[in-house]
Amino acid sequence: MTLDDVTPEAEEQEAQDVVVDEVSELSPAEFVEQLTPVTADNLRSAVEAILMITDAPISIIAIATALERPVTEIRDAINSLKSDYDGADGETPRGFELREVGGGWRMYVRADFDWAVKMFVANENPTKLSQAALETLAVIAYKQPISRGQIASIRAVNVDSVVRTLHSRGLITELYTDSESGAIHYGTAPLLLEVLGINSLDELPLISPYLPDANSNFDAV
Repeated sequence: MTLDDVTPEAEEQEAQDVVVDEVSELSPAEFVEQLTPVTADNLRSAVEAILMITDAPISIIAIATALERPVTEIRDAINSLKSDYDGADGETPRGFELREVGGGWRMYVRADFDWAVKMFVANENPTKLSQAALETLAVIAYKQPISRGQIASIRAVNVDSVVRTLHSRGLITELYTDSESGAIHYGTAPLLLEVLGINSLDELPLISPYLPDANSNFDAV
């Protein structure tokens, strides 16, 4: 092929191939720097974006590694975000907050707005509970505080997913964590009383008439 045989289309494609090769050799941070100048605001927004999509606490070091920025800059960005969310300078606090737990940072619903989330979840999940969920809920209602292991022992099945469902529906809540075993103990939430139309757990019906014998794991209410 001679130079005369090279068409404008071929020249344009060759130029695009060169650009792609150059970009592929860049790190993610270098690629971003070429697109947008790195500033304090950009870095803060990048940290915020990462925190928005994580479903578990993420460490400052992990964020710094991902963005290829100094740990001190990431820490400053997180502190700035936290102050912003908490209503610094007299601003109204956001409905969410940044918490440092388990050696990392994660966004959580602000405790003041738990009620709003519970209302939303209840409205978005109108489907009936499964038989397994109802049985598990009954065990928790009559035996609380109780751990997942104890519930599983009574029902003789794994109850992890069912407990998560009940917790997400706002029907049960975490009461405390055992200091020795680390097991979370659950109890019923106020929403259950509203659903059942009662004022307290004392109004639950006696379960003793339905027990097969006196050796049952249930206590009469």
